[in-house]
Amino acid sequence: MKFSEKWLRDWVDPSLDTEELAHRLTMIGHEVDALEPQGLGLDGVIVGEVLDVQQHPNADRLSVCQVSTGSGDAVEVVCGAPNVRAGMKSPFAPAGTRLPNGLKLRRSKIRGILSNGMLCSAIELGLGDESDGIVELPVDAEPGQLLTECLDLPDYTFDLDLTPNRGDCFCVLGIARDVSAVTSTPMKGPAVKAVPASIDDEHPVELVHPEGCPRFAARVVRNIDISAESPIWMKERLRRSGLRSIHPVVDVTNYVMLELGQPLHAYDLGLLNGPVRPRLAKMGEKLTLLDEKEVELLPNTLVITDDSGPIGMAGIMGGLSTAVTDKTTDVFFEAAFFTPEILAGVARQYGMHTDASMRFERGVDPVNQMRAIERATELLLAISGGEAGPLIDNSVEVHLPKSASLVLRKSRLDRVLGTEIEAGQVSRILNDLGLETEPEDDGWRVKIPSFRFDIDVEDALVEEVARIYGYDEIPEATAIGETPLATATESRIDLEWVANTLVARDYQEVITYSFIDAELNTLITGEDSKLVLSNPISSEMSVMRGSVWPGLLVAASANVARQQDRVRFFEVGKTFHGSPDKPVEIVRVAGIVLGNVVDEQWGSATQAVDFFDIKSDVTTILGMTGASDEIEFVADEHLILQPGQAAKILRHGELIGFVGKLHPDIARRLDLDKGVLLFELDAEKAFAANVPVARTVSKFPTIRRDIAVVVKDEVTAADLVGAVESAAPELVRGVRIFDIYNGPGIEAGLKSVALGLILQETSRTLTDEDADTVMSAVLRKMQQDFGAELRD
Repeated sequence: MKFSEKWLRDWVDPSLDTEELAHRLTMIGHEVDALEPQGLGLDGVIVGEVLDVQQHPNADRLSVCQVSTGSGDAVEVVCGAPNVRAGMKSPFAPAGTRLPNGLKLRRSKIRGILSNGMLCSAIELGLGDESDGIVELPVDAEPGQLLTECLDLPDYTFDLDLTPNRGDCFCVLGIARDVSAVTSTPMKGPAVKAVPASIDDEHPVELVHPEGCPRFAARVVRNIDISAESPIWMKERLRRSGLRSIHPVVDVTNYVMLELGQPLHAYDLGLLNGPVRPRLAKMGEKLTLLDEKEVELLPNTLVITDDSGPIGMAGIMGGLSTAVTDKTTDVFFEAAFFTPEILAGVARQYGMHTDASMRFERGVDPVNQMRAIERATELLLAISGGEAGPLIDNSVEVHLPKSASLVLRKSRLDRVLGTEIEAGQVSRILNDLGLETEPEDDGWRVKIPSFRFDIDVEDALVEEVARIYGYDEIPEATAIGETPLATATESRIDLEWVANTLVARDYQEVITYSFIDAELNTLITGEDSKLVLSNPISSEMSVMRGSVWPGLLVAASANVARQQDRVRFFEVGKTFHGSPDKPVEIVRVAGIVLGNVVDEQWGSATQAVDFFDIKSDVTTILGMTGASDEIEFVADEHLILQPGQAAKILRHGELIGFVGKLHPDIARRLDLDKGVLLFELDAEKAFAANVPVARTVSKFPTIRRDIAVVVKDEVTAADLVGAVESAAPELVRGVRIFDIYNGPGIEAGLKSVALGLILQETSRTLTDEDADTVMSAVLRKMQQDFGAELRD
C-alpha cells in the first residue's frame, strides 16, 4: 500500500516528523518498507510560461521557445518535447540549476541556437518515469512561482507492508484512523457531502446472485466535458501512490479507492445494453478485459453482465466493451460489496492480481459504498461538470454482514499481555479506534464497526489494545515452563546429524517450495501428479512435488546463472504422492553437486566432481547407520539420469534411493552444465540404525594375501568382494581392491582386478597352510561365478 504523506496529513496531522511517523506506523503493525522522497532537489526549478514556439532552423525535432519566468524579459530555450506549445505552463530550470539526477544546467548552443535553461519532463525532475514530453502545469500556475509551491512539494511516499487481515488499511482513511488512535490526534479528513440529483436518470440493476453481491450502489452522471483533464493535485497524489493518471473518470475512481478503500468502476452508459446483473459465469462464456486480454470464464467467477453477456469480472477488472473512453459523455458509477468468500483466489486462477481484487479478497466495509459514490460524484462534477442522477442503493440486507459485539474481559487482557493497563486507558484506545465500548463487571462490551471486519474474537481486541498501547511499553517477563525430556533412540539416525554431516562435507542446506511446476514434476518423476492445487500462487507452483530434485535443480540453475561455478546443495523435505483422498508423504534427503571437487587453489589440480565423489558422500551418511554391509549400489536406469552413470541404492534388497549423473538433455533444458550429480534417499528406510553389538577383538595376528584375477569388464567390484567373503566367511575379515588394470597384456573386454585378503582366526594363529587353503577356495569360487583366471 503506497500513499502520500501530505495526503495522510489532510486526514490526521500528528506532531511527528516523517521518520517518527514511519516508526509509529511500524510499531502498530503497519511495517514501513520504504520511504520514497518526492520533489527533493527542485529548489531552483520554477513555473515557466511558454509564450512562443518556433521550429528550430537546424533540427526537425527541436523547437525554439520564448519562456516567461514572471520577471524580466522572456528567455530563449531550445526544447525537444513533442507536446510543447504556446500558452502552456511547464517546469523551467534556468541555467545554473542542478537537477535531482545530478545534472547541472548551463547556457549552451544546441544546433547553433543558445538555450538558457530547460523545460523539464517528469523523469528529469524525479517526479515519474515519463520522458516523452514536458510536464504540463495548471493554467492558473503563476510564472516564476517555485515548482515546489505549485505542486505542494517536497513530500514522501510511504510504502507499507500490510498484514492480510487489515483490509481496512488499504486506504488513506484506514491508516488515518490508526494514526489518530496511536497519537491521540483528532481526525480532520474531508467531509463527504451528499450530491443532490439534478436529473432523474437511473439505470436498472438486478441482484440475481445476492449471496455473492448483496449490495450494488450506482449512479448515472450525464454530459461530462470530454475535454476536461484531471487537476494536477489529483494526478500528483495518484502518482505518489503508484498510479498514473489515465482519464478524469478513471482517475476519480482510483482516487476514491485509495482514499476510502472502496474500489469503484465506471461504465460508459451509452454502451450498456439492458439491466446490469451480477451473477456467476456460465460455462464457455468469454470476456475481453480492459487490458484487451480475452479470458474464458470459469463457473465460479462472479461477473457483471447486461443483456449482451459479461461486461466485467466482479471485483477484479472491467470489460473492454463498456469501458470509458475519451468520447464518453455519460457515466454509470458502480460501488459494490462482493463477499470475500466468493472472490478468494479467483483472480489467481486467471494469473491476475489487481488493486480491486486485493481489497475485495481481504474485505471492504459493507456500508461504505454510498459514501464512495458520493465522493466520486463530487470530484467528477468539480473536474468535468455534468449532471448527476439519484444515488441508488440496490441491496439485499439479509446477505449483508451484520454489526456484532464482543466482550473483552479485563482478566483476559491482563493475562494475555502479562501486565495491567488502566481501565480508562483501555476504553480510550478502543474508542479512538472507532470501537464503541460499554463497561461491564469484568471488562467491556465492544460494538465492532462495519469497517473492522477482522475483529471476530476476544483476543483480536486484546491485540488492538496492545498495539496502540505499545508493545515496547509492555514489561518483559520471562516465562517458566516444564520441558520434558525427549525420548532417545538408537534405532534411527537423527536427520539433524545427517544434515550436519553433509554440511561438514561442504554442502549447504536449502529449503525449496513443496509447490512446483506440473511439467517439471512430470519430467522428473515420469508421472502426472494427482495433487493439483485449486488456487496456485502461480502456474510454476501448481502441484505438490513428487521428488526433492526439481527444487534443487531450479536452485542450482539460479546460482549458476549468477556465476556460481561450484554448487553443493542438500535438502531434507517431504515429497507428496497418491491422491487427494489418500495422500502419502515421504521424508527424503536429497543432494546436488556440480563444479570442482574443491575450490580453486594452488595446492591441487582442478578436478570436476564425478559419480564416485557423490557416491562417497552418500556412503558416508549411510554409514552412520552402522549398516554399511547391508547397502548395495546397483547399476540401473532412471528417467533423468545418464545411462551408465546411475545406480539404485538397495538395503536388504529394498529400494531406498538413487544416485547418478543428470542426463545431458535435462541439464540443457535447465541451463546447467553437463556435470551435475544427484542423490535422493527415503529417510525412513535409509536411516534406520543397527544397534551396536560388541564383539571380542582377536588377540591373534592377521595375515594378508594378495591375488590378481582377470575377469570380464562387466563384473563389478562388489560382486568380486561378495564372492571372496562367501568362499571362506569364517576366516576372511576384509577384502581390499588395490588395483584395476586395462591395457597391454590384457585382452579387450577384460580387466585385471587385484584384491588384498585380510585373514584372521579368533582362537589361534593362522598358518601358511590355512592361508593357502583360503586362497584356493577363493580362486575356485571366482572361477565358478565369473570365469576368472589367475593373472600371471
